Amino acid sequence: MTAPDFELRLAQSDADLIAAQRLRYDVFVRELGGNGSLVDHERGLERDAFDPFYDHLILFDNAREGSPAVGVYRLLRGDKLKTPGGPDHFYSEAEYDLSILKASGRKLLELGRSCLHPDYRGGAAMMHLWTGLAAYVEQHKIEILFGVASFHGTDVEALKASLSVLHHRHLAPASIRVRAQPDAFQPMDLLPESQIDRPAAMRAVPALIKGYLRLGGFVGEGAFVDHAFNTTDICLIIDMAQVNDRARAIYAGGAA
Repeated sequence: MTAPDFELRLAQSDADLIAAQRLRYDVFVRELGGNGSLVDHERGLERDAFDPFYDHLILFDNAREGSPAVGVYRLLRGDKLKTPGGPDHFYSEAEYDLSILKASGRKLLELGRSCLHPDYRGGAAMMHLWTGLAAYVEQHKIEILFGVASFHGTDVEALKASLSVLHHRHLAPASIRVRAQPDAFQPMDLLPESQIDRPAAMRAVPALIKGYLRLGGFVGEGAFVDHAFNTTDICLIIDMAQVNDRARAIYAGGAA
């Protein structure tokens, strides 16, 4: 593959947004088998009603032929919920009760639709995205980041060891512990910790989730089985006040 020519920026046009939605379609629909009411199969776009309200952080590889978008983050600051014409809730509130975060008085940022083109996983692309995210967090003085992250598939039995180790080892403090909505609450405490092969369970945790945990992130209580997207979701929370200097350096793309 030709050496990448990366460019990271917030979406500036409809064409940028379409490029992001096309990458999301390739990952969430073609690769993972997801769907949704506004997914455009004819044009190959994964989109929803929240897109117009979010900032879309996009990593482009200008050396790539065809569709150059290779990484995406969708970002919504809590202060946008209060603006005229803005959304009245976060996307992830369909899955999680965020009352404890919204009542905290702290500056919130919801992360979502994070994905990388398969050719760019495990390399520098994720660090480019995280560097841009760190700059965004600093610019807007964000205090808490959160969002749903996914395991592929909806077979909870197959995921029970990984979900259980996240519950036992990485559960958020009570002050920021969100819970899956009561009507869809899937317990994560499925195995006693003594019965878990922890190394094997962690190997099965998606790389993005492990990356957030290394930054000092936590998980909310309970999972959400999303049959439309063919995923089992957890809620990740990062309290920037608890992120240590080493993790900040990793997150910002610097040397620890």
